[in-house]
Amino acid sequence: MASTFSFDIVSDYNLADVINAVDQAKRELGNRYDLKGTSASLEFSSSDKTSLKIIGDNQYHIDAILDVLRKKLSLRGASQKILDVSQKPVVSNLKTTLEVPLKKGLDQERAKKITSLLREHFPKAKAQIQGAEVRVTSSKKDELQAIMRLLEQQDFDFALSFVNFR
Repeated sequence: MASTFSFDIVSDYNLADVINAVDQAKRELGNRYDLKGTSASLEFSSSDKTSLKIIGDNQYHIDAILDVLRKKLSLRGASQKILDVSQKPVVSNLKTTLEVPLKKGLDQERAKKITSLLREHFPKAKAQIQGAEVRVTSSKKDELQAIMRLLEQQDFDFALSFVNFR
């Protein structure tokens, strides 16, 4: 039996869940009465499916499409924090377009925020930044589970998931 246990903290999403959520949102948009006969649409803007393109007649349509997409993501178990809605919509030819990149990966600042939180609450556990992920090791499985619960309770502005349990 291993003397130390570990897991990795990443900011990632399941692409299959996102694709299914987008497809379900497209179907619902086709059935919505308030969006019938408008230019409202939702699609992936790149072939590698790292960003979404939302088109509507006005800001109300953009907000309605985002609301439907967020509901579909939550039904699939995906975090809504993967949507980067910080960009401003572009208005041209009586259409409003919003590019929404999908956030993936932990940058250095976010990883440091996680490691400092873990050092504060769990001084015996070791947290190491390894590129776009944080590896947490401990001699007790219970401590690792408590760390997961602590991180799930935090309100970060990015999605977290736990992988590589050892």
